[in-house]
Amino acid sequence: MKAGSLTFFSGKMGAGKTTRSRQIAQERNAVLLSEDEWLEAVYPGCITSLDDYIHYSAQLRPQIKKLVQSILVAGTDVVMDFPANTITQRNWFRSIFSEVKAQHELIYIDLPDSVCLEQIGQRRIEQPARARTDTDAMFVQVTKYFVAPTSDEGFNVVS
Repeated sequence: MKAGSLTFFSGKMGAGKTTRSRQIAQERNAVLLSEDEWLEAVYPGCITSLDDYIHYSAQLRPQIKKLVQSILVAGTDVVMDFPANTITQRNWFRSIFSEVKAQHELIYIDLPDSVCLEQIGQRRIEQPARARTDTDAMFVQVTKYFVAPTSDEGFNVVS
């Protein structure tokens, strides 16, 4: 059986990764996994800072990796709404698909900071529970670590 294909995203906070992941999962009839949903379900109310996110996200990743690989091996496509915004994060995705010899697609959403901040502001209105962490200050803090994907990393990048 042919392995499924993994789709994942790179883009600054507020770039629209979640919206695109939902659209693509629906279009491709793929399994959608959202880091935000998993973190909230497994560690409710625990993430109030970037350090919290880093800690709890690292706790979640080993099991998510096993789950995604199992789905891919079964021949089903997976769309992951998990950030691929640093080289380390992208290397984690590489380990997921390469270990099971699955195809992949890295969708890079490149938007100006002003658009991302506007969309974050709209998200705070639409999802008041996120107002505590989805702030301009958090955007600035997180963006310091953002590294756009480059061709020398060897991913199948789509804009």
